[in-house]
Amino acid sequence: MSEYEARILGIRMEVDMNIKEHLVIGDSDLPIHQVQGEWTTKNVKILPYLHCVKELCKKFTKIELKHVLSTQNEFVDALATLSSMIQHPDKNYINPIEIEVQDQHAYSFHVDDYPDGNT
Repeated sequence: MSEYEARILGIRMEVDMNIKEHLVIGDSDLPIHQVQGEWTTKNVKILPYLHCVKELCKKFTKIELKHVLSTQNEFVDALATLSSMIQHPDKNYINPIEIEVQDQHAYSFHVDDYPDGNT
């Protein structure tokens, strides 16, 4: 259910942003195959989520769902770890994380204290 909830929140954001084409990449093949109609579920708790995702998918002119192995989905795993550590007083609020993909590597170095005590 949590995978469906995350997918629904993401799709709703994209709909609000008027995005017309959508590529879903996930490492859990169950919801991907269920949304594509290749697999079914009899779980009554999952059915409303599945129906909601299918309805939201109709709002795009093009949508593609791809399954990747979890070992190839390190970026999503990192985001999931980050999101599990974020706490907000309003449990229904999700602070968006902006991610910019660059053509070149970026390097960062952070120094907490300087050796001479000056900052």
